[in-house]
Amino acid sequence: MTRRFFTLRAILVFGVTSVLMLSACHSYHIDTTIENRTGSPVQLLEFDYPSASFGVDSLANGATFHYSFQVRGSGPLKLSYTAADGKQVQITGPALAERQQGQLKIVLLPGGKAEFRPKLTPNP
Repeated sequence: MTRRFFTLRAILVFGVTSVLMLSACHSYHIDTTIENRTGSPVQLLEFDYPSASFGVDSLANGATFHYSFQVRGSGPLKLSYTAADGKQVQITGPALAERQQGQLKIVLLPGGKAEFRPKLTPNP
């Protein structure tokens, strides 16, 4: 009976340790919102960040687009879209680094400009 008790105890300790280790894992991500305040719809919106990109076919004026991602590596953000007049707009934003997390709001403005409002930790 003593041997069985130690076996059950070992299984319990292993199980509790495994659960604690898994709950300690942390997934760093950045919740991003892109808001179009250009005065007209934009087409082929692409957001490039270190190691990947995402985008949307079109974003109406006043509309927002939400996306969550993880950063692998480091480097600047790059945003591009086609304006209503057919011109290609390219904007370089702040740099991101691996293990950053938080929120990033991007407001597209008239004249091919954008405001980047990061609330990220840790800072690069």
